[in-house]
Amino acid sequence: MQKLPHHLPNPERLAGWSIPAKDLYDVAGLPTTLGNISRRYIAQRTEPFLAHLQAQGARIESKTASSELGLRIDCEPVGLPAPTNPLWPGATPGGSSGGAAEQVALGTVRAAHASDGGGSIRVPAAACGLVGFKPTTPRPPGMQNGALAVQGFVTTTVADSAFLHALNPSVSRMRVGLLTDPILTDAEVADPMLQATELAAEALDSAGHQIIPITAFPGERTLDAFRTIFSSALATALADDTLAPGSGTVGYPHWVVELGRRQAPTDVQAAKKHAFALNGLLHSFWNVDVVLSPTLSHDPPPLGHFAAMEHARCFAEQTRWSPWCSVFNMTGRPAISIPVALPGRPPAGVHLGSVTLADDELLGLALDVHA
Repeated sequence: MQKLPHHLPNPERLAGWSIPAKDLYDVAGLPTTLGNISRRYIAQRTEPFLAHLQAQGARIESKTASSELGLRIDCEPVGLPAPTNPLWPGATPGGSSGGAAEQVALGTVRAAHASDGGGSIRVPAAACGLVGFKPTTPRPPGMQNGALAVQGFVTTTVADSAFLHALNPSVSRMRVGLLTDPILTDAEVADPMLQATELAAEALDSAGHQIIPITAFPGERTLDAFRTIFSSALATALADDTLAPGSGTVGYPHWVVELGRRQAPTDVQAAKKHAFALNGLLHSFWNVDVVLSPTLSHDPPPLGHFAAMEHARCFAEQTRWSPWCSVFNMTGRPAISIPVALPGRPPAGVHLGSVTLADDELLGLALDVHA
């Protein structure tokens, strides 16, 4: 569970804000489907993060779509309508918080609740030309609804993200590592993504930050560790699920659960040990405060693109589309995707992943790229 502030909330701070909740999280009186109509139930209580927003005056009156259990980088819930990308007709808005990004991109709401266990705030924000901030993630490493995942928002501005998290952005001169090579896997990075990253580097350089070209950290061990933590935690979480394999569930969640069941306890512990040490390894390897990269390797693919693939290939292709984001779920450090305007086409997202910066410092740096 995400840690909440201990102080009493100001009941007027979020007055006037309508913030729909991601459909992996309960709001009393509203249906929760967890991205599959067969899982639907009416919630009896409100999840604490969302209740804290309500205690500050926010209205939470609807839910936004998610992929089933938040497991995929697209947003195609089972038995429910799939949201589409307002910037790229017929394309995925990204996921798993794709419904949140769709609503903000349409202008229906100013901000939408989201969560991020491997890029699920930042990917749809990048796909839809929005801001997606993943705050610092609690320790120790875990999985969805655990410590790889943290809740936040998709917004149109960095300033709104800072306000919703009650953070005051602050920034001093930073060492910014410029990285255009993928980290976790081989992937071809499209020219618009590279152009946007170079423009962001120019903006940060003009603001007085030191730009240092860096090369990719060897990511194969990190990807293996992420997959091990991700799948083993899901297998544990769904051990008694009435829709678990053997009682009806098939498809990608079944594949992830079976992958998790095959993980030896020693391998799970080794993966968590790697995750715990990863930020120190990155700091030693790069010696920078923050890493600037693309968020996505290419523009959003059509709806159904990932779902049509065999499951192992689906996992690999999701990683190729977003080969930077999950590293910062593993380290627990804050990260943000920011849209950069490009001529003659929708914006492309760039990614700032913290190595040494706290949440308020990262947001301050992001303001030097996008308000």
